[in-house]
Amino acid sequence: MVGGKTAITPTRQENYSEWYQEVVKAADMAENSSVRGCMVIKPWGYAIWENIQRALDDMFKATGHENAYFPLFIPLSYFEKEAEHVDGFAKECAVVTHHRLKEVDGKLIPDGELETPLVVRPTSETIIGDTYAKWVESYRDLPILINQWANVVRWEMRTRMFLRTAEFLWQEGHTAHETEREAIEETLQMLRVYEKFACEYLAMPVVTGRKSRGERFPGAVETYSIEAMMQDRKALQSGTSHFLGQNFAKSSGIKYQSRTGTEEYAWTTSWGVSTRLIGGMIMIHADDNGLVVPPKLAPQHIVLLPIIRKDEDFSDVMSYCGELSGELSEVTFDGRPVRVTVDRRDINAGEKSWSWVKKGIPLIAEIGKREIEEKTVFLGRRDKARNERYAISKSELLATISNILVDIQDNLYNRALMYREDNSRVITDHNEFYKFFTPESKTQPEIHGGFVYSYWCGSEKCESSVNDDLSVSIRNIPFDAEEHGTGKCICCGKEAITRVLFAKSY
Repeated sequence: MVGGKTAITPTRQENYSEWYQEVVKAADMAENSSVRGCMVIKPWGYAIWENIQRALDDMFKATGHENAYFPLFIPLSYFEKEAEHVDGFAKECAVVTHHRLKEVDGKLIPDGELETPLVVRPTSETIIGDTYAKWVESYRDLPILINQWANVVRWEMRTRMFLRTAEFLWQEGHTAHETEREAIEETLQMLRVYEKFACEYLAMPVVTGRKSRGERFPGAVETYSIEAMMQDRKALQSGTSHFLGQNFAKSSGIKYQSRTGTEEYAWTTSWGVSTRLIGGMIMIHADDNGLVVPPKLAPQHIVLLPIIRKDEDFSDVMSYCGELSGELSEVTFDGRPVRVTVDRRDINAGEKSWSWVKKGIPLIAEIGKREIEEKTVFLGRRDKARNERYAISKSELLATISNILVDIQDNLYNRALMYREDNSRVITDHNEFYKFFTPESKTQPEIHGGFVYSYWCGSEKCESSVNDDLSVSIRNIPFDAEEHGTGKCICCGKEAITRVLFAKSY
């Protein structure tokens, strides 16, 4: 807090949506661009994305995948081959219809109409399927295990930085297999990769499961997801993996000669996560003083703040900081050197310190004349309150900084897990279910509801009625659903087929 007030206003309880935007702004992560619905990702925000990329890319390659790149522009005719797929994306597609400009009365207007309109990539199943059809002739050409890091355009009407923008960054994996079993195993393997990354890097506990038919990716046979609870108790779909069966192989013509000499269609998958993960990280860990970044994804692990009074010789303080910076950089955390920066800006010490609090850096070490004399630093952890800062010897900091960062990472995960568990319910009564998701009054803070595990009969009518009445959806059918037996559908009261996770969502 600054002078008894929070650094971010409004607070989470006062206006969660506005609080989120202010956290992004205060952390200097991104800003809205002059192009409607698009954002400029600034260095601190992009460095977090680079760390996400690096960690995930290592995990993908460890499972046998390679990176490639496919065109940004996709012929409209490719989408027309897969009716269900195009229906799911039609309202969000940006379409290129002309290939040049000409000047008329001092104004530039589109000219040179394209014979075939081009869709700006909303997702790449169709263009990659067309490519794979050229690559595959025999079962010996399978499997194909490809990932691409790219940008995507989906013409969203209501946007929010990192969570939902007209253009965003992501990775999309696309694989082709000889058998159905191999493709299903691939789909589930990549879901587990996302689950591991969310838990171990984002410090984000997730519920893993299968999507209902109404929530599937357009054209998929099955979609699986990881769902995380944000601090407003809504769910964020944080990663999806799709078993596409032979649907896209048939529309794209991905055929191969089998081991017995017959012609068969390949079995395909796709899976992806995006910069939405950064939005999830913000909403699950940030507080009323700003961003909180898990150490494994932090652009910098520790900042050294020289505390210098006016007219004071600062050479010894800067020398101490420089020496300590070099020594800290020789320590490893998560298999890489500790990332350390020295803030040499000529600004007020309090302003300097709070700017790093708002950025969410894991550790802030203040260093002045006293610290030099005592060979210490005054250390603050971003996951702890400001009044919990303490003096620690230089030697002890060097010996324990890796353990401290591990403890911060674990603490953030456990805190988020406890919050989710405290705000999750098993509800079997219809009226109780509706009451749980309905604000008590218009003046109630927007943070209410949570995760509810209830039984469902499998009817799309029941699924849609809950969505229509409460803006609540089936997030997924958790993998442990069978362990909880059967019951009555929370909507219609008929015998249920499974237990599902309900929540409001982004």
